[in-house]
Amino acid sequence: MWSGKHHGLENPVTRGFDRYYGLKDGACNFFNPGNQRSGEGAPARKGAPGKKTVRSWCIDSVMYTPYTPEAKDFYTTDYFTNYAVGWLDEYKNETQPFFLYLAYTAPHDPLMAWPDDIAKYYGKYNDGYEKTRIARYQKQLEIGLIDESFELSDATYQNWEELADSVRMKEIRKMEVYAAMIDRMDQNIGCVLTKLKEIGKDENTLILFVSDNGASSEMVNLTDDYGEIGTMTHWASLGKNWANVGNTPFRFFKNFSYEGGINTPLIAYWPDKIKLNTFSDFPGHFVDIMATVVDITKAIYPTEFNNQQIAPMQGQSLLPVFYGENKEREKPIFWEWRNGQAVYYNSFKIVKEGRNNSWDLYNLENDPTETKNLASQYPDKVKELEQLFEEWKTSHLEVSRQ
Repeated sequence: MWSGKHHGLENPVTRGFDRYYGLKDGACNFFNPGNQRSGEGAPARKGAPGKKTVRSWCIDSVMYTPYTPEAKDFYTTDYFTNYAVGWLDEYKNETQPFFLYLAYTAPHDPLMAWPDDIAKYYGKYNDGYEKTRIARYQKQLEIGLIDESFELSDATYQNWEELADSVRMKEIRKMEVYAAMIDRMDQNIGCVLTKLKEIGKDENTLILFVSDNGASSEMVNLTDDYGEIGTMTHWASLGKNWANVGNTPFRFFKNFSYEGGINTPLIAYWPDKIKLNTFSDFPGHFVDIMATVVDITKAIYPTEFNNQQIAPMQGQSLLPVFYGENKEREKPIFWEWRNGQAVYYNSFKIVKEGRNNSWDLYNLENDPTETKNLASQYPDKVKELEQLFEEWKTSHLEVSRQ
C-alpha cells in the first residue's frame, strides 16, 4: 500500500503495489491540486499565468490529470492518511504481513495549513532567525540528539533587526504556517498509530519515519498570487533564511550534498525489539531501507525487471543497529544530485557543489557539521574517495545502458 507523493513516471500499481492513492508528480496545492471549484478562488499552482503546471493524481490504477477533489475539507496530509487508515481497516484480518508507505508532501511548499493549526504558533517566531536557531541548537544538545562535537555552523540568514517591519511580518507568518504543516502531519501520524493499536497490530509493526532531505531554500515566486500566506490561493516558499534555521546545526540546504541537504534523522519504532529513547550515530542511507525490508521478510532481491538487469542491492540491513549492536558501515555511501556529489566511507566524506569544483574533505566523526576542510591536509584520502566515486558512477552507467 502506498499513499502520498510519488514524483515518478509510472503508477506504483504497475511496480508491485496493490493500492496507491496520491500525487504522482511533484509539489502541489495542499487544498486543491486541480482546477478552480465553484465559489472558491483559483488554487495557486506553479507556472506563469496561462501556463500553469497540471499535476497528475492516482487512485489505484486510474490517473487523473488534473485531479480536482469534490470534498471541501480536502487537504493532502489529511487525505493521504484517510486512505492509509482505510486500507489498514480493510485488510485488518489478513494473515500476511503488510507494507504501508505513507509519503507526506508536508512541509514542502506551497506553505498551506488549516487556520486552527496556524493559530497554535502565533507569536512563536517573533524573535527571528538567530534566537530561534540558538534555541533549537540548545534543545538538540539537551535531549542528546547531538553532542558538543556538533559545532554550530556559521549562520547564513539575514540580520533580523535590519529587515523592514513588513518583511519580518511575512517571515514570521511563513514560519508559523511551516510549523502548522508539521503539526498537522504529526496529528495524522498519530491517527495511523491509533489505528494500528485498534486493529491489534501495534506491537508487531516496524515503523520508520524519515525526511527525504534537509530544509529547502528554493523559492517559487508567482506573479498572480493573492490572499494570505497559508491559504489555497497563495503559493509561498520557506526561503533560505528559515531553511538555515531548519537545518540547525548544519550548512546548506536541500539539493546540496553537504550535511544540511542530506542529513536527516531516522526514527525507528518497534515494541519489544527496539529499546526506547536510544540514539545511534550509524551513518544510514535510504538504500538501507530495501536491505532492511529484505532482511525482515527474507524476500529475494530481484536481478531483472522487464528483461533489464537491475543493479545489485546497495544498502545494508539496519536491523543490527535497531537491536543496539555496534555495527560499522560495510560499504561506502554515494550521492549525486544536480550539482552536488559526495562519498562517505570510514568517517571521511568528500563533497562538492559544482561538477568542476574541487572536493572538500571532512572527518564527520570529529566534525559532523563540516566546519574544517581537510582536503589540503590529506590529498591522498581525497583521491582514494574520488576513485571510489568514479567506480560507483561507472558501474551504474553500465547497468543503465544494458
